[in-house]
Amino acid sequence: MTDLSVPIAKPEHEGVAIPPPLWLLAELTYRCPLHCVFCYNPTNYADHSHELDTAQWIDFLRQARALGAAQLGFSGGEPLLRDDLEMLVAEARKLGFYTNLITSGIGLTDKRLGALKEAELDHIQLSFQDSTQELNDFLSHTKTFDLKSRVAKLIKAHNFPMVLNCALHRYNLPHIGRVIDMAFAMGAEYLELANTQYYGWAHVNRSQLMPTAEQLKEAEAVVERYRKEIGEKCKIFFVVPDYYETRPKRCMNGWGQVFLGIAPDGAALPCHTARSLPGLTFPNVTETSVREIWYESDAFNRFRGSGWMKEPCRSCDEKTIDLGGCRCQAYLLTQDPANADPVCDKSPHHERVIEVLRAASKRQEPQEQPIVFRNDANSRRFAERERPQKGGDEQP
Repeated sequence: MTDLSVPIAKPEHEGVAIPPPLWLLAELTYRCPLHCVFCYNPTNYADHSHELDTAQWIDFLRQARALGAAQLGFSGGEPLLRDDLEMLVAEARKLGFYTNLITSGIGLTDKRLGALKEAELDHIQLSFQDSTQELNDFLSHTKTFDLKSRVAKLIKAHNFPMVLNCALHRYNLPHIGRVIDMAFAMGAEYLELANTQYYGWAHVNRSQLMPTAEQLKEAEAVVERYRKEIGEKCKIFFVVPDYYETRPKRCMNGWGQVFLGIAPDGAALPCHTARSLPGLTFPNVTETSVREIWYESDAFNRFRGSGWMKEPCRSCDEKTIDLGGCRCQAYLLTQDPANADPVCDKSPHHERVIEVLRAASKRQEPQEQPIVFRNDANSRRFAERERPQKGGDEQP
């Protein structure tokens, strides 16, 4: 392991110094009491059931902080299923991290909120699937709406800053005004209206979830009206789905530039869904130092900068703006992660995005086909289907 007490010059990539990771996501577990149809966890998560223990997580946090990481999210699955969550939060705060709990709220009792307050957790992001009990419970395949509502009151009672998150799609976009009303009534300081991006389980259910252009336009108008009415009392963020853009977003603000995610089993990932990419072996924090992972590993250097780019990205005058877009999206739509993100209308594969939107526009209601819920049985089926194709590229 590297001696972290000895200053080491930061390596360069393509002649440019590699910045340290600033934003960490600790996915403590893939276990979750919900079965959301748009979950970004890998569909084959059943093949990655091992979890780091407390000491291993703390070792990772210390190494990452020594590199300069500053912001830390505890996520999953459902991080509250880990009994050591409070201990990890306390250690992170001692190290100087700004800490955020990303949770469904299931298991967030008054007692645990008190313990998290004592551990000096900075803020909580609570997810809802909709403003109505019927749709919230259907999309998560659980009866949790009333429980989430009680948890929201407890969060405020413990004086935590609260971000309320609601993933948007064809089913709940028509309710966006009611979602905003609900968040405002619950006292949320921030409301993240994040239109579903189509990876993981959302990609499996894309034909069911993809909204129409009319739905998005109407929803944006509602959001603007509420922003004028509410002002700074609740800041509303509205994220448009990539498929409705003509230029892609930077992948995690640049592959290997800002974001470092650690999966429950210790695999280090340049983005949440990087495990879907073929031909990459992701280093594990139990075997490799965080410094080596970030600066030297093939997984983090593969799509850094622009040297890896193919045409049309290689000669594009906008390549430093979007860095070619999302690698996972490129793979899912073209089967080659080195292709231009097809969201870009300069991509030779952009028509594949248009076809998806064209199909969405022809449907007034979601298609009559089974929706696939995130659960262990379905994940085992995906894992079995994918296992022969992986050829050992990923660590078990």
